[in-house]
Amino acid sequence: MLPIPVHRRKAFTLIELLVVIAIIAILIGLLLPAVQKVREAAARAKCSNNLKQFGIGLHSYHDVNNRFPPGGQGGVSADGQLRGLDQPGNSGQWDSDQGSWLVYVLPYVEQDALYKQINPQQNVFNSVGSKAGILSGKPPPIWRCPSDDYELDRPWTNYAGCLGPQCLAGQCGSEPNQVWCQPENSGVGGGVANMGYTWSPDHGNSGSATYIRGMFNRQGAVMLMSSMSGDGTSNTLLVGETLPAQHDHFTNVGWWHFNGGGVGAGTIVPINYRSDGQSCSPPDRYRGNWNVAWGFKSKHTGGANFVLGDASVRFISQTIDHRTYQLLGCRNDGQAVPNY
Repeated sequence: MLPIPVHRRKAFTLIELLVVIAIIAILIGLLLPAVQKVREAAARAKCSNNLKQFGIGLHSYHDVNNRFPPGGQGGVSADGQLRGLDQPGNSGQWDSDQGSWLVYVLPYVEQDALYKQINPQQNVFNSVGSKAGILSGKPPPIWRCPSDDYELDRPWTNYAGCLGPQCLAGQCGSEPNQVWCQPENSGVGGGVANMGYTWSPDHGNSGSATYIRGMFNRQGAVMLMSSMSGDGTSNTLLVGETLPAQHDHFTNVGWWHFNGGGVGAGTIVPINYRSDGQSCSPPDRYRGNWNVAWGFKSKHTGGANFVLGDASVRFISQTIDHRTYQLLGCRNDGQAVPNY
């Protein structure tokens, strides 16, 4: 009787195994960028939604208070009234912290419980600063863009009120962007022609709206919906993204601080202008050089998200014409804004 043949299964050779591993590695390599793109698209959409909530919250604040919240509020005069730090009768206390716009908008972005814990009282010296312990941890989720993972456990924010084309004093002897806040009709010489605005104080350091080009500043200038009437709400930036790792004032105390936090970024600095240097070498990349650091920046490729005065959200390319960018930042230049 003949034996029954036994069919043995052929094992993989080493070469075949290596080929299979190489194919899998190639497939993973092809798939990973696609996964990263999907993840970034979701993060960018979430960031846009955060800004939409801020836009609606700012409008709701205006409906109730007949003004937008102060970009920052600090300084208490002898008679107990708040004034900009440059105004007569002010105590000049830069430590007097009545809060950033992010404090005042809290009840209008579903953060009323936190607002009640802070209980800012505008006639009490340093009332917001005294609540720092409550605020020193992670901020509310919508305060952070999910594309930026910088120090997520610290009280930083990715969102800044728009200063517009406000002058921004530099450090290290370098002010590469200052020319855009000194138009030819400013009376200080040099600058750019036909911008529709005049010279302004550095960083918008005034309590008077007359000298403020954007919709926010750190000294509490009163801004109304009508403050955008010259340009229109759809042509005026309200709030945009920045990176706390590249903006020294955004890691100054916390998001609630009137002289830091989310108070402001200006448009004279190009979008996504890198400022991650830790010293004045080179001076035009130093996070402490306000002429380059106080700008709108993001982790998104090619631009950043902004909410405009009509509460709409736009992703603006970092290649936008720089003059057009200034016109969007300025609330009352009266110039037609080209397509962008």
